[in-house]
Amino acid sequence: MRRVVWILLFVAAPLCAQQLLTAEEAVKIALENNYDIRLRANDLKIDSENVAIGNAGMLPAVTANVNDNNSRQYIRQVRSDGTINEVNNGLNNNLSYGVNLGWTVFDGLSMFARYDQLKETQKLGEAELQQAILQRIGDVLETYYNLVQQQQQLTAIDTAIAYSRERLSLAENRFSIGKAARLDVLNAQVDLNTDLDSRLTQKALYARTLIELNTLLGRDPKTEFRVAETADVERGLLLPELEENARKQNPQLQAQLINKRISELNLRTIKGQRYPTISVNTGYNFSDTRSSLGFTTQNTNRGFNYGFAATLNVFDGFRQKRNETIAKIQIESATLAVQQQELAVLAAVDAAFQDYLTNLEMADLARENVAIAKRNFEITSDKFRIGTLTPVEVRTAQLNYLNAKVRLSNALYSAKLSELALRELSGTLRLR
Repeated sequence: MRRVVWILLFVAAPLCAQQLLTAEEAVKIALENNYDIRLRANDLKIDSENVAIGNAGMLPAVTANVNDNNSRQYIRQVRSDGTINEVNNGLNNNLSYGVNLGWTVFDGLSMFARYDQLKETQKLGEAELQQAILQRIGDVLETYYNLVQQQQQLTAIDTAIAYSRERLSLAENRFSIGKAARLDVLNAQVDLNTDLDSRLTQKALYARTLIELNTLLGRDPKTEFRVAETADVERGLLLPELEENARKQNPQLQAQLINKRISELNLRTIKGQRYPTISVNTGYNFSDTRSSLGFTTQNTNRGFNYGFAATLNVFDGFRQKRNETIAKIQIESATLAVQQQELAVLAAVDAAFQDYLTNLEMADLARENVAIAKRNFEITSDKFRIGTLTPVEVRTAQLNYLNAKVRLSNALYSAKLSELALRELSGTLRLR
């Protein structure tokens, strides 16, 4: 047993030297670095910038203009009395500048509906960002706990290797003193090589998953770290609370509700086109025109102008009515989409909750099997050392113990995935 302990400590030493990455730290890094989250955050910034009364058409538009046109021409004029005026290389100049203001002061309240649409679009962006965060954090935690599971399996295989080395050493000692056949040594060596091969396969899978998690965290794939030894599964989840949270916080359902409100505001915007559009305008303009030849050689104008305009859609080939009908159908479709999404979310919550309960029971059963298999292996090993059992029997007990530990690791991982799925569906996945 001392040899087994020393072998396990030697194998575990490199892992202990690596930096521990907790699940909370992984989530924090992903929130800061994950590219999908950062892209969605930029989309939300654009939506936020668009929420402005000027973007909805509530503010006036002010324009300034300057025009200066010059020409040099040969000009010849013949008047009615026969007089001829002629200028070579005559200069003509036209200078104008001014500032003008135009403002739509009433458009059937459509501008207010457009402003509300911009705010709802921002809320839709927030829901989409929340959905992206939940999905990416769910991926991060799933990969993280997959590493926990694989690390546990590596530990189980290392334990099996330690026992296989001890068994090989015992077989060689017995063979050297004539108490065991050469076949026992060969069998022990084959079993040890099998365990070593299993460890190489598991180690390669663990290394690939490390790279996958580093990629999700948006950092160098070669970054080395270790994860927690166990994954704690919360056992206090209740279906009614999960369903209620899903109705209020599920990002996909919230996005459908926002789309429905946007459709309703779109109908308000279209209905506003039934009313007149009234706009006012004013400005200050200056113009100066000079000509080298003609009855008037200089003309200057300056001053204010102002007025208003009103337009009313009297008849447009029934397009207004058709647009309103289409908008109402879009609202009906959005309502159906909300109902469909709510049903799908609740169904997913119910299914995930059943998986959650089943996986918890399987984890309890697997934990009990590990205790039984461990005790059986200890008894078998003791009997093997005193020579009352064959190598085949002790190997069978060893594999049973190893497989029981692997099944427990898989069961705990499945239970944790069920918990994460419920948290993600209900919008209660911890992000900090």
